[in-house]
Amino acid sequence: MNTLDNEALLRLIKTRRSIFPVSYINKPITKELIMEFLECAQQAPNHKLTEPWRFIVFRGDGLAKLATELQAQYVNATSKATFLEKKHQSIEEKVRRSGAIIAVCLHESGKVPRWEELAAVAASVQNLSLAASAKGVGSYWSSPATLSEMGPFLGLDSNESCIGLLYLGYHNETPKEGNRQGLKDKVSWVESR
Repeated sequence: MNTLDNEALLRLIKTRRSIFPVSYINKPITKELIMEFLECAQQAPNHKLTEPWRFIVFRGDGLAKLATELQAQYVNATSKATFLEKKHQSIEEKVRRSGAIIAVCLHESGKVPRWEELAAVAASVQNLSLAASAKGVGSYWSSPATLSEMGPFLGLDSNESCIGLLYLGYHNETPKEGNRQGLKDKVSWVESR
């Protein structure tokens, strides 16, 4: 990697941030580009090479199917007293504004502790998000309260679970560094005996 590539990579990492569906523009994301993102996700570190990530991609009419399911889950999980029609409608709007949504799933191999496989899946999503950001596609990892209900809809096996929905969409936002606190209280150094 040359110095220019190194600087571009560091800038990409520092400016990657959640881009929410409200900022997405009406521009389709090709299947080929999504596969490129998933190939980057596939390169995440994982103990014993269990590759515990599974991805279910919703595009085109698949987005309508996902919106219908998420709305039904909201209805089932919400009492009449707390149900909000605005929230119900916003679920569909958020899904339909997206160029694609990827259900991020954990496949537990039983070879390593669950937390290690969960960490590997999270690393794969970071790789995917960085790849998307490099191509001008924003991403947003959502974890609605009804994720535990997604198994039957997604056709997951008993050792699999959905851990998030990754919304993707082109946008016109200007890259900027995330709002983070300093490292002063988060880093300790051990340099001598």
